Amino acid sequence: MDQMIQSDCQHRSFGGEVARLSVLLENAVSREEQMWKVYVPKYLSNPDTDVSPAQRDEVIQWLADLNRKFHFYPETLSLAITILDRFLALVKARPKYLWCIAISCFFLAAKTNEEDEIIPSLKDMVKTSNCGCSSADILRMERIVLDKLNWDLHTATPLDFLHIFHAMMLTSRPQLLSDLPTVTPSQHIALLIRQLQHCVACHQLLQFKGSTLALAIISLKLETSIPDWLAVTIDLLKKAQLDSLQLIRCRELVAGHLSTFHAFLPPNMVYIYNPCKQTMVLCGRGALSLYSSPTTEPEFVVKDATKRISSTAAPYRRLPDSYSCKQASAKRKVEEMEVDDFYDGIKRLYNEECSQEIVGVDTVSPSCSTDLQIKDGSISPCPPLQPVTVI
Repeated sequence: MDQMIQSDCQHRSFGGEVARLSVLLENAVSREEQMWKVYVPKYLSNPDTDVSPAQRDEVIQWLADLNRKFHFYPETLSLAITILDRFLALVKARPKYLWCIAISCFFLAAKTNEEDEIIPSLKDMVKTSNCGCSSADILRMERIVLDKLNWDLHTATPLDFLHIFHAMMLTSRPQLLSDLPTVTPSQHIALLIRQLQHCVACHQLLQFKGSTLALAIISLKLETSIPDWLAVTIDLLKKAQLDSLQLIRCRELVAGHLSTFHAFLPPNMVYIYNPCKQTMVLCGRGALSLYSSPTTEPEFVVKDATKRISSTAAPYRRLPDSYSCKQASAKRKVEEMEVDDFYDGIKRLYNEECSQEIVGVDTVSPSCSTDLQIKDGSISPCPPLQPVTVI
């Protein structure tokens, strides 16, 4: 009886997830139909008046570098590229303004997807990006972009479709990654995202919709993973109502473009106890930076070869180095708490009223510029941890 109840609950949960993904896909397809317009750069064009395909691809790669430098989400880069291509499809832009247009689209995407605390000031972004334009130029260009796009930046990006297709694929076939026991679903989608980012910088693929491009990438990955990849591809094709001929053509171009692309899985990081002096820097978005003392550094092991890396290479999302940490915005204000009250509350929670106090704590401000030192000999509920790689 219990097994029947459990099976019924699982079936209902599965049905609810399928229905939710179907609604997401339907909405994304609808938005794409409304917003998408093919942008084909001119090959034989006037270099002074028309943006060439090579210039478009170059500026996309530049935006990808900026996205990594500022530690933004992949969704931010995907939205920035989508905004840029939508704008270039509507406006005949001069090449000398391309970098200003690109950084403006990037800044709009960051303000749409990122938290205020992680976004650098416009002045710092201009300085770090070396875009060659001023803050006033970017603000003026932002207004032009928004006016041309009717102030509507909410559109379905290729990355949105990639996430939906991947979730549908794993929902309908949970055993898909069984042949890859060392690969988690998050690592699997990370590989696909890297391939997608590589493809969106290719002007030859601009003729295809984002949904077609995303399905082509997943289909090529499935072809090397499972024997019935064609059935899964056709199922996703029908659900997204895509043109099969367009998908076949897109698959051919994507396969050729990815033939020289090699993506590697992120290392499978675990943590081991290593008693050493630590410095913790509390930053926005819950980021916690650990710095080891000069005498001890974590070791990163890859295929029996050990090399030293700095402690700042620990797997966490850091704030960009181009600007100092800022106060939280007004819309995300939180109540400030005195440090003594904060730690007294933790002691009461864990009944540690009589335990030794943590030494070396000076002050903690609402900003993230304060260091919290844990000196040798102090008592902490969590031991210092160091990353290693399990192969």
